[in-house]
Amino acid sequence: MTQAIGYLRVSTAEQGKSGLGLDAQKTAIQAFCAREGFHIDFWFTEVQSGKRVSDTLDERPQLQAALKLGKSLKCPILVSRLDRLSRDVHFISGLMVQRVEFIACELGRVADPFMLHLFAALAEKERAMISQRTKAALAALKARGVKLGSPRPEAGGAATAALWRRKRNM
Repeated sequence: MTQAIGYLRVSTAEQGKSGLGLDAQKTAIQAFCAREGFHIDFWFTEVQSGKRVSDTLDERPQLQAALKLGKSLKCPILVSRLDRLSRDVHFISGLMVQRVEFIACELGRVADPFMLHLFAALAEKERAMISQRTKAALAALKARGVKLGSPRPEAGGAATAALWRRKRNM
C-alpha cells in the first residue's frame, strides 16, 4: 500500500462542531484509499473558510503541517474534493508549486495540472455563485419584513473582534 496523508477542511465552526462534513470527507477519502491502494497514517483537520481573498498558507496551519510532512515522507496529500483545499485558483496554483502531490479523490489519480486548474476555476466560480444566491435569499427575506442580523449586534461585534485577536496571536 502507498502511504498518504489525509486533509479535511470545513468552513465554519458549526460545521466543525457537528462533524458531519468532516465525516463525509473522511469516508470519501477512505473509500478512495481502498480502491486505489493508499493507506493514511496521518490526518490533518482544519476549520477555516476557503473564500477569503487573503487565504494564505499562513492562515492554514494544518495544511502547512500536512505539506511539510508530505514533503518529508514523499507522499501525497489526499482531499475528498478540490474545493476542500480552496475555491481560489491562485491558492491552488500556489499549492502546486510546493512540490507535494495532492490528489482530489473525486477527480482521481489521473488529474493533471491542467485539469486541476480547470476544476479550481470552476470551484472559484461556484464560490461567487454561492455568494450571489445567499445575497439574493437575504434580500428576499428582508423584502418580506424579516429582521436580519443579530438582536444584539454589540455582542456579535465583540465576539468577532475577540476571534480575530485570538487568530492574530496564534
